Amino acid sequence: MTPEKMTVSAKVGEVEKKWWVIDAEGQTLGRLASQIAMIIRGKTKPIYTPHIECGDFVVVINAEKVAIATRRAEQKIYAHHTGYPGGRREIGYKQMLATHPERIIQIAVRRMLPKNRIGRSIISQLKVYAGPQHPHAAQKPETMTLKYS
Repeated sequence: MTPEKMTVSAKVGEVEKKWWVIDAEGQTLGRLASQIAMIIRGKTKPIYTPHIECGDFVVVINAEKVAIATRRAEQKIYAHHTGYPGGRREIGYKQMLATHPERIIQIAVRRMLPKNRIGRSIISQLKVYAGPQHPHAAQKPETMTLKYS
């Protein structure tokens, strides 16, 4: 097979990671989360390789202003288990938005990633902040506007 027709796999040292800033104000939660999951996974790059971390870093600002349907906001429940018998804990969307708005986007993106060790490691490439300020100016992140198809 000639070299120009061979499939190229990304190596760990070859991947260049960029930093992106996404403003969540007015964005729909599910559509925003699916786009972020694709970016941190690396599926938007031509060198995507499933077993290598080839995605970029994403900084999400204004997480408290993410949009969700009114009826959905009343019905959505986040549940977790403490590990003890009878330890199921539930918190509603509105209470989560009031106390920890950044967790709403983190949970939505985490659930769209693979449930294996690469999924657990690439979730660290997501940085979410409730307000418009973030401490990642030294990385020189570029602004990204998402377009839904």
